[in-house]
Formats: sequence, C-alpha cells, structure tokens
Amino acid sequence: MAGQGCGARRPATACLTALLLVLVGLVGCGARADRPADTAAREIQGLLDRHARALLDRDQPGYLAAVDPSYAPTALTVFRRLATVPVDGWTYRLTGVDRTDTDRVTARADLGYRLEGHDKRPVTGARVLDLTERDGRWYVTGDRPAQGAPRHLWEQGDVATVRGARSLVLGVGQKPERLREIAAAADRAVPVVSAVWPVGWAHDVVVLVPGSLEGMGELLGAQGSSYRGIAAVTTGETRGGADAPADRVIVNPEAYGVLGEFGRQLVLTHETVHVATRAATTPSTPVWLSEGFADWVAYRDADRTPAQAAPELRRAVRAGELPARLPEDPDFAFGADPEALARAYEGGWLACALIADRWGEPKLTDFYRAVGAHPGREGAVEKALQEVLGTTPEEFTADWREYLGKRLG
Repeated sequence: MAGQGCGARRPATACLTALLLVLVGLVGCGARADRPADTAAREIQGLLDRHARALLDRDQPGYLAAVDPSYAPTALTVFRRLATVPVDGWTYRLTGVDRTDTDRVTARADLGYRLEGHDKRPVTGARVLDLTERDGRWYVTGDRPAQGAPRHLWEQGDVATVRGARSLVLGVGQKPERLREIAAAADRAVPVVSAVWPVGWAHDVVVLVPGSLEGMGELLGAQGSSYRGIAAVTTGETRGGADAPADRVIVNPEAYGVLGEFGRQLVLTHETVHVATRAATTPSTPVWLSEGFADWVAYRDADRTPAQAAPELRRAVRAGELPARLPEDPDFAFGADPEALARAYEGGWLACALIADRWGEPKLTDFYRAVGAHPGREGAVEKALQEVLGTTPEEFTADWREYLGKRLG
C-alpha cells in the first residue's frame, strides 16, 4: 500500500519539514568538503537514469558504461536474462545516499519496472546499490534488494517466457511444457472470472514460476518455508486504484506440481479472482471474504459437492464441532495448522456461497464492493450486511452455521 502524502489537512510547515528531512536523507553524512554529497546524489541519479535507458534500449556498451569492471559479469548476466522479459519501463528513484569511504557510497533507490501490455504503473521495489568514484565518475559495484524486499525472478536464473491469449507466464528452471500448461490454465481462468467480475480489471494475468519453494520466498521477500503447501499466492496493492500495477501470481512449483488437473485449474482461477478484485479489495476487506469469494468463483461451475470441496469443515461439523463464528484474519496465517487453515478457507467459501444462494450472485458482488469501499475495517462488514443484504452480523452468523449444518452434516 502506498503511504499518505502531504494532503490539504496538513500544515504547510509539516510538509516543508518532511521535504527538508528527505533532502537531508539524500545528502547523507560524511561528505568530502570538495564534493558535497548532494552533488554526488545528483550525479548518481543521472548515472542510474542512463543505466536504465541503456537497459531498455538493449544498449550493452551503454549499460556497462555505468558499471565497475568488478561488477560487470553480474550486471551482464542480468542484462542478458532481461532480454526475454517484455520490459517497457525501468527507472531508479534515488531515496538516500550514505558515504562509506572517501570514494564509496551506498545508495538506496526504488526500482520501478513495467511489463509491456500488463502494467499501467511501475511495480516498485527497494534496492541498495554500492558505487565507487574513480576519476570524477561514479560506477555501480553492486545492486541488491533492500532488507526484507523481494528479489526479482531474473536474479534467480534464466527466464523463459510464454505468452498465452490472456496471460504472461515467466519461469525459471521450469520445463517449457509446464509453463505452457500454466498459461493455458490462466487463459481458461480469465473468462470464468470475467463472467462474475466483468469490469474494473485488465482481463489478463501475469504468473511467475520460480524454480523452487525457496525461490518463491525470495520473490515475496519472505522465508519459503512459510509457503510450504501453498500452491500459489497473489501479490498486489490494496487501494491501488484502477491504474495500480498488475498483480503477480506467484506459483509454488512444489505444491502446484503435486496437484491434479482440477486442482491446478482451481488454483489459477482462485488467484485470478484476486487479480480481478484488487481495486475493490482494501484493508476494510476481511480475509474470509476475499478468500471465500475467490474460492466461490473457482468452484462456481465445478462439478464438486460441498462435502468434496470442504472435507475438513465437514469432518468438524459431523463431529459436532460447528464453528461458533466466521473465520478471522489470523485463522488464515501461512504456516498455521493445515487442517485449521483448510477449515478457515472452507468456511469463507461457504459464507459466500450462502450469500449467492440466498440473496443472489449480484448481491454477493455488491456486498464485496460495499465492504471494500468502507473507509476502515471497523463497521465495514456490519454496514454492508445491513445495506446490501438487510441482515445483521448475528443473524448472518446464525444463518451461516445453519447452512454449514445442512450442506455438510
């Protein structure tokens, strides 16, 4: 999510103070008296601008002109790997410079890139660049993700690209037939999702397929073990608006690979729902609704009974352990008890199925949008239940528990 800027309600002095702090951050500390750090920052920004332009122009000599010889082999590997990626935007925005020696600095920057035909705005990530000064010029000696920031797919290996009719699949360490199969599944998912959510999204999907679970974690800036057993996740910006960067569906090759054909299609359709609904999914949206809606769309035309689709919750209901409440956000935490996690997903799906069955499918999508449009989490579901469905949280929970008993008992 993007942070708040200086708005009309903030005093001008506050905005001025913030601006001065930014300038101080760019200047850094320990600058040589004969070469102020703010001058160095301007020179480094110019260097990075030329470096980015050369990358987009596929100008290898120009690209390497910004690079120290010691870093050239690594930089050239990235340059070569990006040749297969349809990048049509690449920018660095310098956010800070810290001098580490008389001729060395560490720069902080936001790298933004766009994929041709998919991103309206750049997808951004924080980077740390090491630079050295020689004969009055700066050269890049290192470029890495900032702490906690994700790596890019092309930093993991050679990238294979498959274009589907409604998808773009980028993979590392994958057989071509697997990438083509994923593209075909994504292509099938798009019209299924569009039938329920026809407006407000691009009707295409970008899928990243790393070579391992650890690679998946790197793409998410997290430990891969946190996603063990999770076949895919979708990244994106909440409150990004209609022109937000396209989401990325990131596949766990290990968990996805053991699924059957139905399971793989279900996963890609589920994740495509998240792509489609991103603009309407906000911090006001509880996880049971976003995940339940995605599952409801994925199962909507599938030949599966509730007992088949919700085995863990069915087992609990038949054991007399009917849930007392709708799933809460912590119930969906990755790395939690897998059976409890499955019950949370199944409970969210059946809550959405209840709305679609009792109030109609248009009311379900209206409810989803109304919850996301609320200014905050508190009261969002309550207000939408009342205004869209004419019910209360207590009544809806009771109806949901009764619905579980009938469908799973």
